[in-house]
Amino acid sequence: MPDPGLSPLQSSLPAAAARFGAHVLAHAHASGTEAAAGDARPALPSGPALPFVPVFGAGAVPATAPVPGEPVAQHVGEGAAAVRRPSPALERILSGPSGLGTAGLHPARREEPPAPPAPEAPVEGHPIPGLYYHPVPEPDPARVEEVSRRIKAWALDEVELYPEDWEGQFDGFHVGRYMVACHPDAPTVEHLMLATRLMVAENAVDDCYCEDHGGSPIGLGGRLLLAHTALDALHTTKEYQPEWAQSLHSDAPRRAYRSAMEYFVRQSTPSQADRYRHDMARLHLGYLAEAAWAQTEHMPEVWEYLAMRQFNNFRPCPTITDTVGGYELPADLHALPAMQRVIALAGNATTIVNDLYSYTKELASPGRHLNLPVVIAEREGISDREAYLKAVEVHNDLMHDFEAAAADLAASCPVPSVLRFLRGVAAWVDGNHYWHQTNTYRYSLPDFW
Repeated sequence: MPDPGLSPLQSSLPAAAARFGAHVLAHAHASGTEAAAGDARPALPSGPALPFVPVFGAGAVPATAPVPGEPVAQHVGEGAAAVRRPSPALERILSGPSGLGTAGLHPARREEPPAPPAPEAPVEGHPIPGLYYHPVPEPDPARVEEVSRRIKAWALDEVELYPEDWEGQFDGFHVGRYMVACHPDAPTVEHLMLATRLMVAENAVDDCYCEDHGGSPIGLGGRLLLAHTALDALHTTKEYQPEWAQSLHSDAPRRAYRSAMEYFVRQSTPSQADRYRHDMARLHLGYLAEAAWAQTEHMPEVWEYLAMRQFNNFRPCPTITDTVGGYELPADLHALPAMQRVIALAGNATTIVNDLYSYTKELASPGRHLNLPVVIAEREGISDREAYLKAVEVHNDLMHDFEAAAADLAASCPVPSVLRFLRGVAAWVDGNHYWHQTNTYRYSLPDFW
């Protein structure tokens, strides 16, 4: 696949406000939201639009999530509001300009010509019964294959990330499918690679410093601090600078952080790069809290565990959705308290998805792994099954709060870059669930139903 190189950051259109459901669209329409034209550049074919996602009534959680191709109403629990869809006129407004010569005004432009639709393959794995989620289209197989090829070459040749006997685990992670599902509006494969390298580097640090491959809570703070300097460079004297620079190549996690961040900085704005560093500091703080509890054998209260998980979570991934999409959410809009709430809820919900899908994997691992069902069972004195089902409810509450907060922000601040960013975060949330559900190499469900 030829690589056309990165396109410059560009302004965006609110073409995807429909991601948040009919009520968001109605608010935006009432507020006078208008599609704004982006940069007039040579047109490339746009990627597939994300499906419209219905909004369920307050407090209503479908017993099972909607299945693609089946009427949504069959999957809505009792008491849920009827599915409301935008009017055809409103859909036309929010879909952006159409007709001859308008293709270049759409944000989700891609370098490949559109492939003919492939026959639908059955989705691997089973979703957790009762979990609130939105199905997503199967990721573009051509993109998945190319991202998978490039990331493996990067891991092996550029950063020497893992020895040969880890190759099966690397392949089984299916990071190419993960990132393509989470970033459907990425204009090029190289934009996808920005997220993919960072994801692989983050997992290398987690595995090698904290968990599966030699990780330990003892001395973790020192290791994380030195690794963080690969993201947030050390500024010191000329005498000591070379020793620090050499240290960035001393182990696989630091090599991966350094290289992935160099690629990211070349394509992102200074504000986006600094935002990412901040979120990685949050992540590392969460790692340290969990390690401290492991050393002291502390079983946190449920609220304490959820506080830790707000930091030790996926937040750095969805917050770079604008860089991966080839545009920028301005720093002042990213810093809005309402936007910070949306991002935090998205990170919290996606992380509880990980707790639920990795539950049996962690139980089979040596030692005691903290996850939400384990903490609920211990602290609230209920059975493992009851605790797991309650953790599903916690996830669903977080998802409903995330969608409500995003809808409120879309209605109150219908700025094109805000609407596109909210859509990108929502796409990441849905793609994250898709990857967990379909990654049967890593995950299997407990026998609680």
